[in-house]
Amino acid sequence: MKDTRKLFHLISYLQYPLMAGSLFFYVPFLISIVKRNPDWNNLNNMLIFVGIAISFSALQDATKTQSKFAKRIWESPKKGKTMLFIMTITMFAFISVGLFGFYFTETEQLKSISIGLVAFGIGYIGLLKTAVEMFENHRIDRNPTISKSE
Repeated sequence: MKDTRKLFHLISYLQYPLMAGSLFFYVPFLISIVKRNPDWNNLNNMLIFVGIAISFSALQDATKTQSKFAKRIWESPKKGKTMLFIMTITMFAFISVGLFGFYFTETEQLKSISIGLVAFGIGYIGLLKTAVEMFENHRIDRNPTISKSE
């Protein structure tokens, strides 16, 4: 079990090259915005790459936090619940707006962005699952082995 967790944690590092790959689409999109001729296809590709990267980040080991800031959030029952609520609303918003845009818009550019938003939202579901696991593993009120001094 521990070896499998370690393997998935190693695979989760693929999120970084994918995030870097999303920059190859984001930078040209920003340049096209400045030139007042937005290239919506680049925005769509960027959203798809970020969604895939977030999916890979969901493979990380949920028994460990990556920063002191994250540790403070997931140890606190109130902060953790608030964060999970915000993440859930955000995930539903991305998927809902993406599906609405895909089915109810006429323009191809908006349909394209909608596909990217849905892909991003689906990736966010995996991240939400990992956040729930982190909250369960780290909250002080349910895990007596965690001390405030750590």
